[in-house]
Amino acid sequence: MPLDARPLAIAIMGPTASGKTAFALDVAERVGGEIVSVDSALVYRGLDIGAAKPTIDEQARAPHHLLDVRDPWQPYSAAEFAEDARRALDGIVARGRMPILAGGTGLYFQAVLDGLAAMPAADAVLRADIAVQAQARGWRALHAELAQVDPAAAARIHATDPQRIQRALEVYRLTGKPISAWQQEARGARLPFRVLKLVLAPADRAVLHERIARRFDAMLEQGFLDEVRHLRALPSMQMVAAPLELPAVRAVGYRQAWEYLDGQGSAADFRERAIAATRQLAKRQLTWLRGGLDARWFDPATDRARLDAALGLFLPAS
Repeated sequence: MPLDARPLAIAIMGPTASGKTAFALDVAERVGGEIVSVDSALVYRGLDIGAAKPTIDEQARAPHHLLDVRDPWQPYSAAEFAEDARRALDGIVARGRMPILAGGTGLYFQAVLDGLAAMPAADAVLRADIAVQAQARGWRALHAELAQVDPAAAARIHATDPQRIQRALEVYRLTGKPISAWQQEARGARLPFRVLKLVLAPADRAVLHERIARRFDAMLEQGFLDEVRHLRALPSMQMVAAPLELPAVRAVGYRQAWEYLDGQGSAADFRERAIAATRQLAKRQLTWLRGGLDARWFDPATDRARLDAALGLFLPAS
């Protein structure tokens, strides 16, 4: 049987606050790797503290890719991410280094590893119209509308996930065909790499919830609200008619901070809403991860020996 000559890559996946960044850095230093961020918030400049972007010191420990590639008022699609990520992966391999994909955005992982089905391009007018309807009726009402025209998509998309609700309704209204049907059609080419997929997830959900709360409190101490104040004050951001509809501002924590700075609720209420939203994000991430059949799961607190063994079996003998 011929040897598998595909280049190697490591994918480190998991819910938010599960320790992916620290582990990815450890692996990069161990194997001579470069990290490709797979995170839909980290692509935006200025989303640093609240998005847990690797610090300057952490970025100095290993080269990082796909951080700060857009301003927060600019669009960035999963298809663009896949193209940029594959280019970064090819460059890492050409330099004789090990690519390490690390993050928690399932759609981005799907886009780069498996390819995406061809989809109609975004329609700015229709998207704006859906946003206006959401302001008037609420995203739950639009999710109920989606359930009538595309039950499969509505079952996957949470009623508190406006970005995906908007996109699913946009595709249906543009084409008359549900987005779930589009997604079942032929995808682009799979990534021509041999990938070790590792999921970091605490076995006890309460542990993850505690980590989320501790990390958010640390973000507040580091100046998260000042970071959001700075974003709000940027001239280009002030020109946006509906900033809360921007994907960057809808990132978990940022939306709640933006609303708080708009005068909604107390500081304590803001904290509780942000932590609750982060826990819901983690739940959605875990649901997506359970749908994969070829990833290995590890508790980062107790399974380090098993993680090291999995890496050792995957990596070529030195």
